[in-house]
Amino acid sequence: MVDAHQTFVIIGGGLAGAKAAETLRDEGFTGRVILIGDERDHPYERPPLSKGYLTGGTERDSVFVHAPSWYAGAEVELHLGQPAVRIDPEARAVTLGDGARVHYDRLLLATGAEPRRLKVPGTDLAGVHHLRRLAHAERLRGVLAARGRENGHLVIAGAGWIGLEVAAAARGYGMEVTVIEPEPTPLHAVLGPQMGSFFTDLHRDHGVRFHFGARLTRIVGQDGMVQAVETDDGEEHPAHEVLAAIGAAPRVGLARAAGLDLAERPVGGVAVDASLRTSDPHIYAAGDVAAEQHPLLGSRLRVEHWANALNSGPAAARAMLGQEVTYDRVPYFFSDQYDLGMEYSGWAPPGAFDEVLVRGDLGKREFIAFWLREGRVLAGMNANVWDVTGPIQRLIRSGRPVDRQALADPGTPLESLAPEETGEG
Repeated sequence: MVDAHQTFVIIGGGLAGAKAAETLRDEGFTGRVILIGDERDHPYERPPLSKGYLTGGTERDSVFVHAPSWYAGAEVELHLGQPAVRIDPEARAVTLGDGARVHYDRLLLATGAEPRRLKVPGTDLAGVHHLRRLAHAERLRGVLAARGRENGHLVIAGAGWIGLEVAAAARGYGMEVTVIEPEPTPLHAVLGPQMGSFFTDLHRDHGVRFHFGARLTRIVGQDGMVQAVETDDGEEHPAHEVLAAIGAAPRVGLARAAGLDLAERPVGGVAVDASLRTSDPHIYAAGDVAAEQHPLLGSRLRVEHWANALNSGPAAARAMLGQEVTYDRVPYFFSDQYDLGMEYSGWAPPGAFDEVLVRGDLGKREFIAFWLREGRVLAGMNANVWDVTGPIQRLIRSGRPVDRQALADPGTPLESLAPEETGEG
């Protein structure tokens, strides 16, 4: 166990940072734990911001990782609404926005990501939104409810997970929705054309309009309010509100200024090893900002999803304590859209797979899709089929070819195709 007089500092007030602080205490660390967050809210989880909280199904208190009283009880010192502005690796000190300096023996970067901004005329108009923070979700929730009563129009730039989830929420409130996407389907780079078309059909069945193969180039307004948007193919779409859902960029400013190694684009983020340690032996990174050389998948990747924050924060905390850590979790995320619930495990970037095999019924929206390469399962997505994440992840971890006929047959239990659990870091 590390010295009780040591100070561990966590920069980042999200799920990864909060779970790291919790793990430090659970593992018996008795030194100082300081958590720095640039938002005034206590650490919270982000998935509800585009799911249950946005739709009105859950209330604000449900998004927080811990009750506010937990931090005092666990002796975790909070600096909320006070950003870290500089890391001095030689002095092992963090400078805060008010000029205060905090010494650290170990430092965790859990700074997350920030939404990419539209760089087009009209983004200064009232009614242009991003969705990353709780304050964004609070504002957008009120707007969707009010505009829904008026049959208002929402235009969403980007058909990724955030864009689709907000589209579903907006339709639930009664808004008209148009999604503008340069690719030929939603989620084209993530899922490929077949599953992208599945999500197109899902949303069209609920009244969403898509405009594929085009980019938003201008937001038109009058009296400071949004009126319409224009695309690069000359089309104009009516709009009262606009959501920019064109992805997120890792927040690497502190790391770059501190001289830490960064991952090359398109991965981006702070480069870490399998124990989530950066190029500085006293600094670790977790969550959306960490770009890991993944020991199972053999590639450097950065995962911007809830499960990665949930698991990498604790893994980094254990590594900071000197424990042997190999973080080799299979990437996992989930989404809820209308009456569709889905989970995705694995990693199958464009060009990595040679086949998508479907078990079940696409028409009934109850199926499992598998992304294969030479018969090996790279990823699996279960849609309205539950309790199969374990065997899907075991198939991925095994790296062995699987009998295609058995894999496609709903009557063959997945457990019979998946080897025994090998354990995860």
